[in-house]
Amino acid sequence: MEVICLQEPAFYALIEEVYERLKIKEQLKEDKWITDEQAMALLNIKSKTTMQKLRDEGKLRYSHPQKKTILYDRNSINEYLEKNARETF
Repeated sequence: MEVICLQEPAFYALIEEVYERLKIKEQLKEDKWITDEQAMALLNIKSKTTMQKLRDEGKLRYSHPQKKTILYDRNSINEYLEKNARETF
């Protein structure tokens, strides 16, 4: 059995690298376009009127491939949430 010793900064740098790679891999698995129900769940919104308002104001990127189908770009939802995040004191 081979033992590998790492200094603490190198260990944490390795952990960060593994975490970033797993995060990127997980994002690739997620669908780019999600339904309005999924978008509402991510945004914790209960009203379709609020979703309409966000679309009309250009705050969320969306696609309208069929008459009654609206899909939302998951990245634009994440960007919207980050943009409206408040820092703690």
